[in-house]
Amino acid sequence: MPRKVRQLIADLERAGFVDRGGKGSHRNYVHPNGPRVTISGKAGADAQPYQEKQVRQRIEEAQK
Repeated sequence: MPRKVRQLIADLERAGFVDRGGKGSHRNYVHPNGPRVTISGKAGADAQPYQEKQVRQRIEEAQK
């Protein structure tokens, strides 16, 4: 069962990412160490597999 977009956002915020805003359903998150990621979709929508992979990769980059 796919995770929800709100769960990906919670993971990013726990890892120290900050929401820099966006247009429409897009949200841009930036970490102080440099990694950036854009999440699209409503909070209650199922996250796409590429979004889950992208979030996981960016969190790993931020921890280095």
